[in-house]
Amino acid sequence: MAATKPAKLPVTVDKPTPYTFDLGLLLANDPNPLNLSSDPQNLEQDLAAVARDGAQSLINQLLTVCPISSTPDGVLLSLPPAHTPIPREKPVPQPKPETKWSAFAKRRGIAPKTREQRRNLQYNEETGEFERKWGYKGANKAGQDAPIIELKAAKEENRKEGTTVRGDKRREIREKVKRNERRMRKNLKRNEK
Repeated sequence: MAATKPAKLPVTVDKPTPYTFDLGLLLANDPNPLNLSSDPQNLEQDLAAVARDGAQSLINQLLTVCPISSTPDGVLLSLPPAHTPIPREKPVPQPKPETKWSAFAKRRGIAPKTREQRRNLQYNEETGEFERKWGYKGANKAGQDAPIIELKAAKEENRKEGTTVRGDKRREIREKVKRNERRMRKNLKRNEK
């Protein structure tokens, strides 16, 4: 029982209006109207034939125009630069204005933190587990909920009326957040000028 091989399709593609190519983007534009049969059963075959013709003409153009070189890794085909502008959904973003900190960091040669330095985990020697540095159940909140807190006499004398030792850490965190927000607003105002 011999299996019949499908007939080989021609390598050349003849169209009334020739394709236009942008080989840098591997793009073939077919200006010809689609000639699809009215039978919906043949729609997939017709579309496959049009796609095959487009791919064949693009391959023919690549093999005739682009320089081909042989290397130990295989045969390479060098593409020319693209000349069709590709549209963007949104405009190109404007560069962000430099903040006071980024200008200072550039002057001093301070590099931004690496991904590992930004990680919010640290190893706790006592428990033998990793824990968060900050945030929910963070290590920076250690001692806030301790039942016994050691007091220092000098700090207690200078304590404001109506404040407690328990609220000191939270108050300090809130003040830092407010200070950062003020600095951020100041940076924004300075950059608007």
